[in-house]
Amino acid sequence: MKLLRYGPRGAEKPGMLDKDGAIRDLSKVVDDIAGSVLTPEGLAKLKALDPASLPKVEGPVRYGPCVARTGKFICVGLNYSDHAKETGAEPPKEPILFMKATSAIVGPDDEVMIPRNSRKTDWEVELGVIIGREARYVSEKDAMDHVAGYCVVNDVSEREFQAERGGQWTKGKSADTFGPIGPWLVTRDEVADPQNLALWLEVDGHRYQNGSTKTMIFGVRHLVHYISQFMSLQPGDVISTGTPPGVGLGIKPNPIFLKPGQVMRLGIEGLGEQRQQVIATP
Repeated sequence: MKLLRYGPRGAEKPGMLDKDGAIRDLSKVVDDIAGSVLTPEGLAKLKALDPASLPKVEGPVRYGPCVARTGKFICVGLNYSDHAKETGAEPPKEPILFMKATSAIVGPDDEVMIPRNSRKTDWEVELGVIIGREARYVSEKDAMDHVAGYCVVNDVSEREFQAERGGQWTKGKSADTFGPIGPWLVTRDEVADPQNLALWLEVDGHRYQNGSTKTMIFGVRHLVHYISQFMSLQPGDVISTGTPPGVGLGIKPNPIFLKPGQVMRLGIEGLGEQRQQVIATP
């Protein structure tokens, strides 16, 4: 299934995509794509529905973030061997974890605002993992049983705030609009191998990132297991699993950063695409 949320910001309705790519309204079935809806039992109920029996949503709509009420937005740093190389960093021996504020979450095609006083706002296409069952000290063998599905994430980052303002990555990652997710949540059963997905990102039509989840140092299964040793994971939590090479910071000899008026397009094989206009913070 492909589950989504559509409508004005703050008033999104739950929906699903039918086999023809049309949105079907789920608001008479569930209140939102969140919480218990994401559990194996909740997803089984939705899967049993006939999409043709649901109201069809007509006309162009805004896609909201594909999951609501996210409690934790957990990110993994330097998790692609080729990205670590471009930054000059040693590949980590254990996953590097940091948090992104949930207030950064926006829809996949919403505008991205460059923060005030920013000089180094950058892009990062990433595979997002959405938790569907509470995970606490789970084994690697059982880790995938706790995954509801996957989505596209743009882990927008302000590199000066991240690395030159006291070493706290979170403050370079958490500005408003720095977390576009969606357009939809693709359930785990539709992704045969999360470690074999092409992912890419363009700015103004120039492709900067063109990678594969094959080069992740720590795969999805290990990440869910590993993170659950330090904190419980709850339905609706999002893990952003790292980015392949091609970020603006890694361009040599002169890094390139985002400016108002530019447009980012990004996508992951089978998970959809995003498009964001870059604007200055009012």
